[in-house]
Amino acid sequence: MPVYVITYEHPNEAGWHEHLGPHIDWLRAQLSDGSLLASGPLTDASQKEALLIINAPDRTVLDTLIRKDPYATEGLIENMVVREWDPIFGAFNEHSSMPG
Repeated sequence: MPVYVITYEHPNEAGWHEHLGPHIDWLRAQLSDGSLLASGPLTDASQKEALLIINAPDRTVLDTLIRKDPYATEGLIENMVVREWDPIFGAFNEHSSMPG
């Protein structure tokens, strides 16, 4: 199953704070079902930015999943970049094209 690396910005810091709780609940749900492999803020950014690593069968499923993020439903995501990634080495190797 493909792994995707997603980055995006949160330029509306007030909105980010307001919807942080529901966003965390959404992340926990994705973690529980195995879709979310990792997530967290990019700490060297001049504004709020996030990185997510998500396991999804295809880009359509991924896009549907991201649209359900409370930050997305509230219009708080900008400059999103989605890239398919093959984690051959390291902690996510089991999700790569060359597991083991």
